[in-house]
Amino acid sequence: MTANAEKPGDPSALAQIDARARDIFRRIVDSYLLSGEPVGSRMLSRALPTSLSPASVRNVMQDLEEIGLIYAPHTSAGRMPTQLGLRFYVDALLELGSLGREERTRIEAQTRAAANEGGYDGALAQTTSLISALTRGAGVVLTSKEDVRLKQIEFVRLEAEKALAVIVSEDGSVENRIVAISPDMSAATLAEAANYVNAHARGRTLAEARTKIEQARVAARGELDALASVLVDSGLASWAGAGGKRDQLIVRGSANLLGEMRAEDDLERIRLLFSDLETQTDVIDLLHKAENGDGVKIFIGAENKLFSLSGSSMIVAPLKMGESRVAGVLGVIGPTRLNYGRIVPLVEYAAQVLGEVLSDLKRAR
Repeated sequence: MTANAEKPGDPSALAQIDARARDIFRRIVDSYLLSGEPVGSRMLSRALPTSLSPASVRNVMQDLEEIGLIYAPHTSAGRMPTQLGLRFYVDALLELGSLGREERTRIEAQTRAAANEGGYDGALAQTTSLISALTRGAGVVLTSKEDVRLKQIEFVRLEAEKALAVIVSEDGSVENRIVAISPDMSAATLAEAANYVNAHARGRTLAEARTKIEQARVAARGELDALASVLVDSGLASWAGAGGKRDQLIVRGSANLLGEMRAEDDLERIRLLFSDLETQTDVIDLLHKAENGDGVKIFIGAENKLFSLSGSSMIVAPLKMGESRVAGVLGVIGPTRLNYGRIVPLVEYAAQVLGEVLSDLKRAR
């Protein structure tokens, strides 16, 4: 965007926009969200319900440009909304559509079917894929996995004084952690330590496994040789941070965004967005911000540093399990010209259904 696109605008000026200027501004934004193209005064003059000459429309557009709501991407071109303009549109002028019965039924049926077949992870993956398909954006979900139960643990020597603890959970997830070992520790001692841990930890959560192993070793001090005992101790210490909640991020449908390209600069924007999505830590941090409070949240472009280069938007809603407990967020990432009026109610309903399904799964445990 040009310099005007970053102009902060005057809140008092925004509040004083008259009905005619709001109508023209709304039409500029609606056209941009539909086509991604700038809108000229002649086209607006023909579309307005009241007779207004192109010259008069240009005067209004000049006023809107001066307060930072629209800008001209090229000399003598039509106008497009700035980021400030999109925020004003979303906050003050957005009219939400109603979600059709067919879409509601599809979301409900597919989410519950996925939960029946694939449990917790199946419901998350299917709902994220479905919302991507319905919006043509990238679907994202962030949840915290709790009480993951262990299936197997192995110790693999990496160096003379380092080993890799490979922790496999019943849900198929794998975690690797580095633990310190004695240079005198043999392969047989590594195997002995792994067998001991597996005997006491299999089928238990990390917290339960730590408690069980500590109790067993108090009751039978001589059960392990000295070196294996040190390895188990160091392993327990390294796993101390693995218990409790763990963030789980799922992104589906990023390739959909390639279909939204209309120019070479779009290709660069999509490349930057893909880079954003690969930086999972930043995506997770932004999604955590959306967990606070009720209702749908909309992040537009450079309002967040994550999307400052790609100029993307994100629409997210909290996943609620019960009246107050928030289990994560579900949403869509795409270009700033997302169809906000359609996507907001869709994301809100999908998050509601997924929250209910996750609650049912938790109760059924």
